[in-house]
Amino acid sequence: MNITLGAQQQTLTSKTLDQLAAGQMATIRRVSGEGPLRRRMLEMGITRGTTIEMIRRSPFGDPIEYRLRGYHLSLRRSEARLIEIEL
Repeated sequence: MNITLGAQQQTLTSKTLDQLAAGQMATIRRVSGEGPLRRRMLEMGITRGTTIEMIRRSPFGDPIEYRLRGYHLSLRRSEARLIEIEL
């Protein structure tokens, strides 16, 4: 999704957490999903405004290891797709 904001001509590109490369950092914009999965992600500290870094992927691409709030967290690719980020 690309959005142009008036006279400032700023373009925002929507990305999800699963699209980060190793060593890349981003800020969480939004956590999608419903019910227990969304609640669990919020309880783990995956909240709006949090800085998160992608550490590495497993050899088959799932799960993916991230660092946030001073700890390491592994998420499935399908879970990481629910988290919108800003680079």
